Amino acid sequence: MSPIRKTSDHFHMYLSTVGVSTLSHCADKCVHGRCIAPNTCQCEPGWGGTNCSSACDGDHWGPHCSSRCQCKNRALCNPITGACHCAAGFRGWRCEERCEQGTYGNDCHQRCQCQNGATCDHVTGECRCPPGYTGALCQDQCPVGRYGVRCAETCQCVNGGKCYHVSGSCLCEAGFSGEHCEARLCPDGLYGIRCDKRCPCHLDNTHSCHPMSGECACKPGWAGLYCNETCSPGFYGEACQQICSCQNGADCDSVTGKCTCAPGFKGTDCSAPCPLGTYGVNCSSLCGCKNDAVCSPVDGSCTCKAGWHGVDCSIRCPSGTWGFGCNLTCQCLNGGACNTLDGTCTCAPGWRGLKCELPCQDGTYGLNCAERCDCSHADGCHPTTGHCRCLPGWSGVHCDSVCAEGRWGPNCSLPCYCKNGASCSPDDGICECAPGFRGTTCQRICSPGFYGHRCSQTCPQCVHSSGPCHHITGLCDCLPGFTGALCNEACPPAHWGPNCIHTCNCHNGAFCSAYDGECKCTPGWTGLYCTQRKRPASRTQGEPHQEDTAFPCAPTSSPGIQGLGLPTDL
Repeated sequence: MSPIRKTSDHFHMYLSTVGVSTLSHCADKCVHGRCIAPNTCQCEPGWGGTNCSSACDGDHWGPHCSSRCQCKNRALCNPITGACHCAAGFRGWRCEERCEQGTYGNDCHQRCQCQNGATCDHVTGECRCPPGYTGALCQDQCPVGRYGVRCAETCQCVNGGKCYHVSGSCLCEAGFSGEHCEARLCPDGLYGIRCDKRCPCHLDNTHSCHPMSGECACKPGWAGLYCNETCSPGFYGEACQQICSCQNGADCDSVTGKCTCAPGFKGTDCSAPCPLGTYGVNCSSLCGCKNDAVCSPVDGSCTCKAGWHGVDCSIRCPSGTWGFGCNLTCQCLNGGACNTLDGTCTCAPGWRGLKCELPCQDGTYGLNCAERCDCSHADGCHPTTGHCRCLPGWSGVHCDSVCAEGRWGPNCSLPCYCKNGASCSPDDGICECAPGFRGTTCQRICSPGFYGHRCSQTCPQCVHSSGPCHHITGLCDCLPGFTGALCNEACPPAHWGPNCIHTCNCHNGAFCSAYDGECKCTPGWTGLYCTQRKRPASRTQGEPHQEDTAFPCAPTSSPGIQGLGLPTDL
């Protein structure tokens, strides 16, 4: 049975013993508990608050959270039972005890794996190595030359003495003694069991020879059986075993390993090139190159950029040349300028193309042919100036003015010779004759029987006309008393003359002649327009009887004009 279930049973037994009435009323519902009195809750273990809705904090447990937890070392306290749940590395009912040596972790159930007498962290199981050992499980001795706790100490043994990895004490080779094996048993320069042999080493290059074997111990920078050989290139120091770090052709000191940089480089290992603008040994000299020329970090010589030459690159390429060293010849044509850097051509106004070999395209002019010709009626414009080349018949700056009347040709410079109102073509000066005229200069009228534009139309058959039709309009020139397109219609009453354009002025019923408008008075009237009454006159015997008076009329013998009062010779 779980602790929570057992606790619940105990709680119900407790309620029974105190005689809690289940009939009590609480205004707020007891969330985790029972109402034992009006507005009074009895909380279950692990809960508190007026209505038992608040869980116990980490330091309290039991009903109403009234009991204080006894757990130690960050252990968790059960809010219902008060039991302690220990953190890793601890045990005991209050978690007050560390794990036994050799165990660690939750409930101290895990076994430590540390070696060589190392102690194990009771929480994580991490090994704490004793002096002289290293590794995750302290399984390794300190590396050669190191000793002590965490192998943090450096051995001080010399002359081939071996260092004890735990304490750092030295185990000397035969022929040496002292705390660090620094004492040579034989006097300097001698060796052997009786110290009666002379060392064969080169004295200036040797610390000493081995007191037993006579082996030479060379000074830094020297090697060989007798310490009479310098270090090989790239090595230095004791026994020439250390590798030089010098770069870029630097010299390495065989003793110290210090680098002597070649010109153009600097830095401890001579890996850094000279900063821009400097050159030489230790980059101590200043460059004198101009126009962004590249300065050699070694000797300061200038490598000119394209378009420049001279020792310090201060001189532009001569005209007509370009490129590195000004060794290339410009190819620009028609006055184009050559870029000394890359040889590209800057064309003169009016030209284009890689070599300025092409004139501007139609409609463009000027530098780079970037301008547009502003011409209306022209054969393009001048590629350099943009001046419009006017077509014949046009003039003006933009060729937008047609030639004035009487002028023609380029810029309207030629006079016209057309006559009789003819127009002159501004393009070629040819005369465009007005209707009714012909000839090179329109000096003649149409031939009889023709009229109109270019005299191309045939006259109609005029009936009562004075001749062929009009050379301009083609109209018939009617005789007096006739009208109509063909002059075949007699004048209507009260009209007379050519084309019947006149109105008769006869009065008192007089007859009007369609030919000349003469009035023929009725009896009793007289006068030019028959407006005067005729006075009675006595008759004389033998005189004719005349009832009326009028201008004499010719006899009407022509059937077509009978009764019109027209002349008979029409």
